[in-house]
Amino acid sequence: MTRNNPQSAIRNPQSAIGNRQTALVAAAVDRMVGWLARHWLVVFNVVVAVFIALPFLAPTLMHLGTTGDCPTCARAGRLIYTVYSPTCHQLPERSFFLFGPQTTYNVTQLEAVEALPPGMTLWQRELLRFIGTPETGFKVAFCERDVAIYASILLSGLLFGMLRGGLRRAGRPLPKLPLWGYALFLVPLAIGGGTQLIGWRESTWPLRLVTGGLFGAASVWLAYPYVQEAMDDVLRSTAERYPDLVRPPPQTGQKPPVGV
Repeated sequence: MTRNNPQSAIRNPQSAIGNRQTALVAAAVDRMVGWLARHWLVVFNVVVAVFIALPFLAPTLMHLGTTGDCPTCARAGRLIYTVYSPTCHQLPERSFFLFGPQTTYNVTQLEAVEALPPGMTLWQRELLRFIGTPETGFKVAFCERDVAIYASILLSGLLFGMLRGGLRRAGRPLPKLPLWGYALFLVPLAIGGGTQLIGWRESTWPLRLVTGGLFGAASVWLAYPYVQEAMDDVLRSTAERYPDLVRPPPQTGQKPPVGV
């Protein structure tokens, strides 16, 4: 007759509890992954929207800080300029201004109002980090082209979300932009930005908006269909392991399910 080991009997409940806790944690993680895989586009769009909004908040805070309505706002505005400085050159002659008599300025105009010392090179103007004055207004924390790029990414992301469900219900795959097509969208940006960088010409703000907008839209068209495919794979894998927790992605011709 086999005798039970008392120590084993004591350890087994603890092991069972530990295994159950591990399984619960794994299920919770998979559920979070499933939620992110299903709602990744919303997350992306919200992040991009916040990223765009903060540079416009910076001149607003500077205006409030210099008018005396909010003395501490100017410090918060300067912090935003500093945080965004690694992402953009922030040249004043290539940026939009708020709360001033003009929306844009060229170098000559900035020199005329003594916002810039005369005769500065491009690199010196970049190092100066001029953000504006109450007389000129305050610049947006990234340049005109970046405004167009990120705004186009946001708008294209919203459009992608509207088209995605309709294409699936119609049984049609998401269209993908080939690399050669993406390269064509980059040509205007390369010409405009390249010739401006080496000093051959100075671009205008409408041209910067057009070239930046084309680049942002093309980037979404190139990347988002592949991101969607990857997220669908994650959903299918997670749904196979936890069918009661995570719904699989909709197939073409089916209405996308709501929730996870």
